[in-house]
Amino acid sequence: MDFNNMTLFNTVKKRLNWVTQRQEVLAQNVANADTPDFRARDLKPYEFKEMLRSESMQINMDATNGGHLGGHRKRITDFYEDKQAFSYETSPDGNSVILEEQMQKLNETQISHRFTTEIYNKHLRMLRTALGK
Repeated sequence: MDFNNMTLFNTVKKRLNWVTQRQEVLAQNVANADTPDFRARDLKPYEFKEMLRSESMQINMDATNGGHLGGHRKRITDFYEDKQAFSYETSPDGNSVILEEQMQKLNETQISHRFTTEIYNKHLRMLRTALGK
């Protein structure tokens, strides 16, 4: 049984990828807190409902005959970076990184990671229970 082909596990995996990418972007913001003209960046929010909707509407048909239509495969795009257009607290050298805000976002990301891995583990335990292991 390949868990990567199951919609639930695939969605959790994408959520973990989003959390990982956001962690990297926020860490870059903190690392460049003193760099002149550096603008803080973040990823666009992960919309779980939209991800589920696009996952469930994905057509993955097998064409077993040359006359069959294969369907149109939808691809979920990677996560987009969202530059903050305007920051109210920009330093005189043009840096818009607010360390307190970045730390708060890093904490949210850590909580989200913990929550997502807990969902993954609970579903694995549920499948093991159903299989009698």
